[in-house]
Amino acid sequence: MNDAEHGAADHGAAHISAQLERANGLLERVLAEVAKTPSTHAIFVDAGYLYAAAGRLAAGTEDRRSFDLDAEGLIEALIDKARTIFADSRLLRVYWYDGARRRIHTTEQQSIAELPDVKVRLGNLNANNQQKGVDSLIRSDLESLARHRAISDAALIGGDEDLVSAVEAAQGYGARVHLWGIEAPDGRNQAEPLLWEVDSQRTFDLDFFKPYVSRRAVVAYEAGMGPAAPRPSREDVRFVGAQIAAKWLAARGRESLVGLLAGHPYLPGSVDQELLVEAERLLQYSLRGQSDLRRALRDGFWDHLRAQY
Repeated sequence: MNDAEHGAADHGAAHISAQLERANGLLERVLAEVAKTPSTHAIFVDAGYLYAAAGRLAAGTEDRRSFDLDAEGLIEALIDKARTIFADSRLLRVYWYDGARRRIHTTEQQSIAELPDVKVRLGNLNANNQQKGVDSLIRSDLESLARHRAISDAALIGGDEDLVSAVEAAQGYGARVHLWGIEAPDGRNQAEPLLWEVDSQRTFDLDFFKPYVSRRAVVAYEAGMGPAAPRPSREDVRFVGAQIAAKWLAARGRESLVGLLAGHPYLPGSVDQELLVEAERLLQYSLRGQSDLRRALRDGFWDHLRAQY
């Protein structure tokens, strides 16, 4: 090789070396930026699973009408638990998935939606009060957040086998999915394929949920035995119906009122159930089996709302 060829080779080697140095420098800067960027986690709550499992564990029933759930306190507890588990990570938000008739928020769902760092996502409720579309909402959010690198870890509270595809979708984009469950008094309340698919599992026991779940105290009336409280008059019940209507309107606004009035004289099942439970709480008297009083309750509710339109 002559001097010219040696010179060209040396020049080429120097050029390659300079390119490698620039590439290494760029890589070091990228790694430094990544190191400064905190990990991010989110909590995904299937409310149907949570109410059923927590109610069964702490109140002895899966019927939402029979117990109260301090959702705000429980969500704070879940956020604190995540902060402990994902110590070097920041919270993106809590996603709360539930069902509602025509996807219209109940009063309880609206209060949850107003909490900081909480996003309520609603599927439908069918005639049998079964959730429809919730699993697909969870999958959509999990997959989208993982694909856009918005989260590195997902804490999923649920038990349905249909959530397996949501877990697989998020993992496919590099996110880790951690399944959080609720202790079952007997057997198991989470599908085995879901347990197999996730990156880790954790179960919360009765002590965790006790502060946030309490049975509702409703005074029962038994014909022939005498009630523990006097039977309210129709006018008393009608007045309570109007009180509840005023609260409903203040919480929902006139836009929701227009939709509700379109169905008069029939109330959506979820609204009717809320009306009954709240009336029993205010009256401290059970209206179950009291068809005349329940009609008076609905009449009072409708009378107030129609007077406002």
